[in-house]
Amino acid sequence: MGEFIFKWPGKGFAIGDLQIPVPIVQGGMGIGVSARNLAVAVANQGGIGVISAVGMGYLNIPCEIEPHEGDNRNITIMRQEIRKARQQTNGVLGVNIMAAIREFTETATAAIEEGIDVIFAGAGLPLNLPSCLKEGSKTKLVPIISSAKAAKLIAKRWMTKYNYVPDAFVLEGPKAGGHLGFSVEQIENPDYQLEVLIPQVVEAVHEIEQETGKQIPIIAGGGIYTGEDIYQAQQLGADAVQMATRFVATEECDADDAFKQAYVNCTKEDIGIIQSPVGLPGRAIQNEFLTKAKAGLKHPKVCARHCITTCKAEASPYCISSALLHAVHGRLEEGFAFIGANGYRVDRILTVPALLQELADGYAQQIAVK
Repeated sequence: MGEFIFKWPGKGFAIGDLQIPVPIVQGGMGIGVSARNLAVAVANQGGIGVISAVGMGYLNIPCEIEPHEGDNRNITIMRQEIRKARQQTNGVLGVNIMAAIREFTETATAAIEEGIDVIFAGAGLPLNLPSCLKEGSKTKLVPIISSAKAAKLIAKRWMTKYNYVPDAFVLEGPKAGGHLGFSVEQIENPDYQLEVLIPQVVEAVHEIEQETGKQIPIIAGGGIYTGEDIYQAQQLGADAVQMATRFVATEECDADDAFKQAYVNCTKEDIGIIQSPVGLPGRAIQNEFLTKAKAGLKHPKVCARHCITTCKAEASPYCISSALLHAVHGRLEEGFAFIGANGYRVDRILTVPALLQELADGYAQQIAVK
């Protein structure tokens, strides 16, 4: 447990009193792609390991704890996985919670009760997240944003209503996998690329820091693939990066091997933008399932879960939670995999330490060049 902390060639970063030696946040990937196993592996190497709270109850995880009153299975299994992860690492652990899930407040409250180090909240504006904190809570609250405007809006709301300043921001650009906080038109627009957005958010967050006296690190994500990418993001003003796609192709990732192999096998042409049933564009590996869905050949007979507030079940071409669940279990013919824009560059499955070493070597080369 935590026997080997990876040595990063540059500086780490801090979120309040949390010291993170490796400036990498492993992005949350729902319905079991990033569960306890992956999060622990990253945390044990000095980054932030993140469990996705989305759809945990749909996984074949036996419930071994007594459910809290009012908790559904999703929340109970999340509590269990947080407890087990904490037994396996002394590193920094986070949970990723979609603001659009119906039990967002209950899920965040439970994660805080379990003592999670960080909550990352995106896929919508988590305007009321600080209401979940209890006196004495040490959990850090980190919104996932796509613009400086969103950073200002959330900070103003939290400060005005709760007297709480965000502990950090994750800025997610349009090259990310999964659901995107951009319109289809913005995704390829040069004005909305991560390298343009980082300085804008740095400026906005600097104003919040001056007003509040609180240090607020910026974590940049979406298309970050190499050590050079990490270095360049930091040169633009980011304190750390978020990476998700690269951690799928690791031995420690919680998804089925067939899911990981889909990343290894996919080409640049296989990656495209879809319109998700939750009302957002998303980036995914195109496959026969999505082709049939687009042609209207898929349709849920009934919505059994009602998991996402923005999902129009009666008009949806498929149930996204079912599709993602099938995929994570290796049944790609019945679902699909989200992926970042650079996912086609994945050519093999590594261990988490080997991946971090590759990133560190690339980062060190940039330091040497400069």
